[in-house]
Amino acid sequence: MRVPLNDPTEPTLPFEPYKVKVAERIPNPSREDRERALVRAGFNLFNLHSDEVRIDLLTDSGTGAMSDRQWAALMIGDESYAGSRNFARFESTVRSITGFRHILPTHQGRAAENLLFSTLCRPGNVVPNNMHFDTTRAHVLRNGGRPVNIAVRDAYDPQSDFPFKGNVDVPALDALLRREGRENVPLVMVTITNNTGGGQPVSLANFREVARTARAHGVPLYVDMCRWAENAYFVRERERGMRAKSIAEIGRAFFDLCDGATMSAKKDGLVNIGGFVATRDRSLAGRMKELLILYEGFPTYGGLARRDLEAMSVGLEEAMDLDYLTHRVEQVRYVAGLLDARAVPFFHPVGGHGIYLDVRRFLPHLSDEDLPGQALAVELYREGGLRTVEVGSIMFGPDKGSKSPPLELVRLAIPRRVYSASHLAFVADVVARVYERRADVRGLTMVYRPERLPHFTARFAPKRGASSRAPRAGRAAPRRKQTQ
Repeated sequence: MRVPLNDPTEPTLPFEPYKVKVAERIPNPSREDRERALVRAGFNLFNLHSDEVRIDLLTDSGTGAMSDRQWAALMIGDESYAGSRNFARFESTVRSITGFRHILPTHQGRAAENLLFSTLCRPGNVVPNNMHFDTTRAHVLRNGGRPVNIAVRDAYDPQSDFPFKGNVDVPALDALLRREGRENVPLVMVTITNNTGGGQPVSLANFREVARTARAHGVPLYVDMCRWAENAYFVRERERGMRAKSIAEIGRAFFDLCDGATMSAKKDGLVNIGGFVATRDRSLAGRMKELLILYEGFPTYGGLARRDLEAMSVGLEEAMDLDYLTHRVEQVRYVAGLLDARAVPFFHPVGGHGIYLDVRRFLPHLSDEDLPGQALAVELYREGGLRTVEVGSIMFGPDKGSKSPPLELVRLAIPRRVYSASHLAFVADVVARVYERRADVRGLTMVYRPERLPHFTARFAPKRGASSRAPRAGRAAPRRKQTQ
């Protein structure tokens, strides 16, 4: 539902399908406070304190607001070490949604990835994905594997309006499996929605072809389902013949095609902590269970308080609510409309959980060596106290001689059920103000880089002197219109 405005040229306001029961104060650090915070944090927004941030769009993972039903669920936690009734409900809920037989709870998604890849991945293995996100890629690398991204060509074009940019390039997948062989590819993975490439959905038709190809080569197919409900929403909206289907039905159509899944329930589980790994393979489940006990806890709590399992069960059900999903997507589209009206370049079409600014068009005077994504994220914080995250040359390379990633983005991830339309209008205004003075934005240099996942703990310093390239004036060229 949208709220009509008097001015038809303005984006319509998304109607919040909830009301606020508890108010949390929003910090308002001054410009001087923000400048000091940047220096202390080494110009890495992960190092900021929460009370130094006005609007926090760093991630939508675990940052959402739980419902009254979820808070009530916390009060019926059975904190037995083994065999908790909360696990029984959680297991039943996940089985009902996915159909997977063996379900192991974990404290979050990367713990699920650790169990899966530590069990399946060996040195020299190749793991294809539409696009690996940061921790998925890191777990493949840590176990000696090579992550390979095989999304469709349109996934790398920020101006294309192709509706399913999360799709896998099936001929490329087939060629990879033929070249590498079953013995060197432990699994095929598909991330829904495709977080690395703008939060873009995967179509059911494409996923069927991926499943057929993987099955033909005898390779298991797994899905990263952390935003599966958002993906199902887009399938229902954009894919022919899906409009009459429920979110649950569309999701189950995906799950029935694959062998298992990992999930961070901090996204489409609507909780602040929690996740799981699920599989049809009893033997694999047994091996992962041994690691679960070693690293997470007993298999009926998996590193969580049992009350968190109960809240997760409720959240997994609430995430399928069409009113909630409509509002979630309309919030993102509302910000996109405000930015589009001021010619701010961002990744099209917008996905379900955030806006991805197109850094190379936003800051054309900075080269990749200037770390433009991080420079833009820093400038958004400096201007208005927004905390965002770079998704580009720092998060995904280059390392060991690899080239810079094809996309250089800054993600504005919108937490679930947290910010109002006025908050989002403020966000758009801050971004637009930075865009208006974009030629003044200077690059950064990295002064400390950890071995893995550098974006979390790296430190930076401003570059001195002139910009690397002269800025290009004027609005970007029109986007290419495409249909599936």
